[in-house]
Amino acid sequence: MNKRPLIRNRLSHGATHVAAGAHGFTLIEMMVAMLLGLIVIGGVISVFLAGQQTYRTNEALGDVENGSRTAFELLSRDLRDAGLSGCDNTNGRIANVVNNGASNWYSDWSNALHGYDDASQDPALSSLTGTGAPVPGTSSVHILSTATADVVVKRSASGGTGSPASLGINTPSSLLATGDLIIVCDYDHATILQITKYSGDNIVVHNAGNGDASPGNCTKGLGYPAPTPCNSSTNDSNGAVYDFANNGRIAILTAVDWYIGSNSVGTTSLYRLNVGYGAAPPTATPQEMVRNVTGMKILYLQPPGTQFDKAANMTNWATVNAAQVTLSLQSASQRVSSNNSARLTRSFTSTTTVRNRVQ
Repeated sequence: MNKRPLIRNRLSHGATHVAAGAHGFTLIEMMVAMLLGLIVIGGVISVFLAGQQTYRTNEALGDVENGSRTAFELLSRDLRDAGLSGCDNTNGRIANVVNNGASNWYSDWSNALHGYDDASQDPALSSLTGTGAPVPGTSSVHILSTATADVVVKRSASGGTGSPASLGINTPSSLLATGDLIIVCDYDHATILQITKYSGDNIVVHNAGNGDASPGNCTKGLGYPAPTPCNSSTNDSNGAVYDFANNGRIAILTAVDWYIGSNSVGTTSLYRLNVGYGAAPPTATPQEMVRNVTGMKILYLQPPGTQFDKAANMTNWATVNAAQVTLSLQSASQRVSSNNSARLTRSFTSTTTVRNRVQ
């Protein structure tokens, strides 16, 4: 019997069975799988974008908070020291013998703290243009105080007719120079004057006139009160004679103005205008302190009032004893909002007390 056909039939049947059981994904199954995959990928991308947005927002918040912290620390330091001579000057006995001292904001001690609701109206800022120019509609404030000179009076002499007046100091100072405005004080009173000559030794000359320094002094005499008005062309060059006691304090007069100004990158910053001295008339240089500060509003407290009010309503700046500062800042990043097209903005408020004007 021939067995080959039977074998052939069995092989053929097995092959047919295998072919019938083998199959792949249908089109519908593939589309469902792709849809599920897209949903998973979309979820992953959504989580990634949300995390990225959260990171940018937190970074922007940290940016504006750090900026506000720095701004308030620096500004408050100056506000606290407004009108501080280093001696007890609560009795108001302060003589100013700088030529026309009350006419220049940087030597007008009666306005050691003075604010403006519109910085463009601040006389200290009127000459600034371009980078560092004030932003109209924002507040500004100028502050006079003192910085240590690390020396004290050893001997003072008002000087006789034709002779220079001088202050003896206990040791040569690298912090003093011709043209510096200084305050000398003891138990009786304080006097603001300009150094007309200092050679780095133990003698500080404060002669009358403005031949060696500008604006100069209206008189040699350092007694209280000073001539009013104080002008070397009309006043007696000897003035009221007074010799300060040994160990009387000598301090450098400082004058600064805080305001919001335009910066070099097309935004705005918090600026500090700082007056420098020398043989020439004092010059003020704007210093950029904190970038991306867009606004500043300052309110003041004048006793016996109990409410903070704007600068225009202050009637006696010599009695103002606190300032409430509100700063508006924006983040450096421009992709922080929900539509990734704007900066994050925040406002912060801080209140500072003028230390030597409170009991």
